[in-house]
Amino acid sequence: MVKKKLLVVDDTPENLIIIYKILRKEYEVIGANSGKEALLALAESRPDLILLDVMMPEMDGLELCRILKGDSRYRDIPVIFITALSDEVDESRGFAAGAVDYLSKPLKPAILSHRVAVHLELQSQKEALARKNQELQEALSKVKELSGLLPICMTCKKIRDDQGYWNQLESYITLHSGALFSHGYCPECAADAMKRIPPVPTLR
Repeated sequence: MVKKKLLVVDDTPENLIIIYKILRKEYEVIGANSGKEALLALAESRPDLILLDVMMPEMDGLELCRILKGDSRYRDIPVIFITALSDEVDESRGFAAGAVDYLSKPLKPAILSHRVAVHLELQSQKEALARKNQELQEALSKVKELSGLLPICMTCKKIRDDQGYWNQLESYITLHSGALFSHGYCPECAADAMKRIPPVPTLR
């Protein structure tokens, strides 16, 4: 099974090592010690989740998070802030920047592992729902192709397509909707068919 990929961004090497040791068994962990280095890592490989320190020189975590959320390539990646700041104002700023969660230092391994697992699962469910919605939209578009006025022969019931060709009804519907047909008799046709079957001669 392919491991989920995590990008950890922290300007303190000791913190990167601690997080790596906690998560390395379950995930592929990539480290970056600055916002600029994180952007370079993102350009090479897209992670499934980002653990981001808030207080960093040059480009802090809030600024980096805003950059990511403004980029269509990365805006869907969950970001968890890890910081020594813990008051409500700081947390509000983090959530406003686009983070999905906030963890305070010093980190507790069990809590870190749990939060990462939860947000990866939530992201997987979100992506699955998006795929399902896309499939439904495509199915709806195909149904709409069958709406409107269709030229149909009064006798043979063939339908004329946009190129002027006449198609069997079931072929036309299959082509435009992906529906498949199973053949059988309705009760009325079954009764008519039975009437046309000659009686079995009686043996004398």
